[in-house]
Amino acid sequence: MKYLLLVLLCLPLGLFAQLSGLEVDEKRMENRLLQLAEFGKTKNGKTNRVAYSPGDELARKWFVSLMYEAGLKVHIDYAGNIIGRREGQDPNLKPIVFGSHIDMVPFGGNYDGCVGSIGGLEVMQVLHDNKLETLHPLELIVFSNEEGGVIGSRALAGNLQNATLDMKSSSGYTIREGIGRIDGNPDRIAEVKREQNSIHSFLELHIEQGSVLHDEGIQIGLVEGIVGIEWWEIKVEGFANHAGTTPMNKRQDALLAASELVLSINEIVRSVPGKQVGTVGKMSVEPGAPNVIPGKVTMSLELRDLSYDKMMRLFNEIKESAKKISQAHGVSIDFESLNVSSQPALADSFIQQIIADATNALGYSVKKMPSGAGHDAQEMALLAPMGMIFVPSINGISHSPKEYSTSSAIANGTRVLLETILKLDKQ
Repeated sequence: MKYLLLVLLCLPLGLFAQLSGLEVDEKRMENRLLQLAEFGKTKNGKTNRVAYSPGDELARKWFVSLMYEAGLKVHIDYAGNIIGRREGQDPNLKPIVFGSHIDMVPFGGNYDGCVGSIGGLEVMQVLHDNKLETLHPLELIVFSNEEGGVIGSRALAGNLQNATLDMKSSSGYTIREGIGRIDGNPDRIAEVKREQNSIHSFLELHIEQGSVLHDEGIQIGLVEGIVGIEWWEIKVEGFANHAGTTPMNKRQDALLAASELVLSINEIVRSVPGKQVGTVGKMSVEPGAPNVIPGKVTMSLELRDLSYDKMMRLFNEIKESAKKISQAHGVSIDFESLNVSSQPALADSFIQQIIADATNALGYSVKKMPSGAGHDAQEMALLAPMGMIFVPSINGISHSPKEYSTSSAIANGTRVLLETILKLDKQ
């Protein structure tokens, strides 16, 4: 008997998972994604539904109407987040929260964020249609202006600075003006903050935005965490001089030094094991004439990884390399933090296990992976245990009109989300 017990304890949890028997409506979700893509569509047929734009306003009103159809109590908080609540059997229990966003980058794709929002709505619709009551209250949140700096989730986490409100968004309005346009109240935005551990857990369904799942034929991505991001501005100053009369060995060429630094950054980031990335994505050269040796270069540096310590170790190596390059070329190289940063957010290990258990019970293939992109889940992880579910992006395309995930992949992810929520509800 004791040997049988030992065998049972060693078997994967997924073998014992009991599915709810509830089914999501793949066609309904596909139709709703297509309807959502119409909001903000321009004359050339592309969608440009940036936060606070007329298309965003109309899409939000449409989404609210669907929330009411799913039997939710709906309100818009002072940050412009749309919150649909479904009461549980025990009002003393903390809510299980899930959701994503429906705004997009300028002329972006129709799946980033939208899949998680429509998938979350489908969960609520299925529970409503089947008259199934959970123990915990459930909240579906459509976060405001995710693409412009995770504004809605930062407000909930208490991380939204007043100065941020005066930054101009892609809509042309300041964030302060934009929040007012979507029925928020920027003057009372501090009241949006939720206390740590005031919610039971947070889940976000999202497209991968990369090609790993697609390339490997994997159905579900189990997110281990969301990478931290740090930005710096690098200034390389040499001496602008006549390109025809200055010998090669007498030059203080800022662009040449900057080019060597770009190559060095690539080598340093690739020199250690892991999935860290480093990018120089922006560069300006002064004075910018073909017959003048470049005297000044300003460029960007971005580092991302699940480990903040690793990011800082790489950054220190890059600074040491910059010292050697500056001495060799007779230039100065200075780094300035842009304070555009986010700490890595690790997914809760217990929630990861429940997601894996639900995925295995549904018979889907699964792969653990980091998220190289930022999400609202990163801010929500400051409030509660967090988990994320990825579905494949065809060819890894994202933030593009060519972004696409199949309806079957979206349905798979939504089933995992539904079963995960129901499992968490029993905890």
